[in-house]
Amino acid sequence: MPKPTTWLPTLLTKLRRDDGAGFVEYAGLLIIIAGIFVLIDQLGLDGLISGAINDAVSDVVGG
Repeated sequence: MPKPTTWLPTLLTKLRRDDGAGFVEYAGLLIIIAGIFVLIDQLGLDGLISGAINDAVSDVVGG
């Protein structure tokens, strides 16, 4: 009768092979973040967002 295999050795092998995010993932993330910043700047939302953050901080600290 063959020895039953378990999922644990397979899982451990897969985890050892995982090296994390590579250059392509980081480059894609940077492109998305840059796009969001450009969009905020082009729509003129930067003053609105900073004002909302300033109001929220003032509400928290009582200023």
